[in-house]
Amino acid sequence: MAWLEYLLPLIFLFPLAATAVIVLALRNLHDARVHSPFDAHPLREPGQNLRDHLDRAFAGLFLDGALGPIVTLAPLVYGMGRMLFASEQNWIEWALYGALSTLLVLVFCFLLIRDFQRIRRLKLGLACELAVGQELERLIRPEGHPYFVFHDVPGDGRSLDHVAVTPHGIFVVETRARPPALSPGGQEDNRVVVEAERLRFPGWSERLPMHKTREAARWLATWLERQVGEAVPVKGVLALPGWRVEEEGATDDLLVVNGEDLARRLSESSQGELDTALHDAAIVALRQRASLVCPPPAA
Repeated sequence: MAWLEYLLPLIFLFPLAATAVIVLALRNLHDARVHSPFDAHPLREPGQNLRDHLDRAFAGLFLDGALGPIVTLAPLVYGMGRMLFASEQNWIEWALYGALSTLLVLVFCFLLIRDFQRIRRLKLGLACELAVGQELERLIRPEGHPYFVFHDVPGDGRSLDHVAVTPHGIFVVETRARPPALSPGGQEDNRVVVEAERLRFPGWSERLPMHKTREAARWLATWLERQVGEAVPVKGVLALPGWRVEEEGATDDLLVVNGEDLARRLSESSQGELDTALHDAAIVALRQRASLVCPPPAA
């Protein structure tokens, strides 16, 4: 039966087909969309639409880059199977398999070039969106405004999540994400008890988040004092979104919150009055520090 000579070589394509199925299943593994732990609504940033397009472009790049070798090898693998089962060697047929693989290589090269160009355009568009968004933020936080917020400020070998400058002091806000625990009855238990040196979650306790937040506040206070020439009041704030915070043995040097109504909490918390000159000097120093791309070595 001559048709078996064309059917049996398909066995050699099964591993490639299985790999292709895995690639297709993993193409949407990376999903950068995040939802608020407070109300589960999607969180949107400046240029969010371009961010979504960029995620899809990277998914397409992954798909073309991973499927390309699989698809281009398929004709050659099938052709090798045909050589094993064929009763006669037909060199024209083998040449066709080679030509088909070459054509597929060219097609996937074109697709990869298209993906790279699309990603470059989207990244440029996102950069423009972010630049304009930062300028528009001056409407709600102009240079002379008493409140100023910085994000991802390079610190001592790592980034400080947020730094808030207020007329009553400066706050280092560190965020830690922890999934809620499940009670034996299957109910979510999101109660965390704050002690002097540790956080007691349902079933476990942690000391490192409080230690790291205090360490970040001490570093910023020391660094700002060197920059502006006098002591600046700095307080650490540890945010645990989605948790119900109970303060049993909390100390005054660290504020632990769940993140809700954080702006009001900071505006009402006083570390000491900042005069205008010290306030503005701290903002200038932090603006220069925040412009660094990567955290510098420990100073």
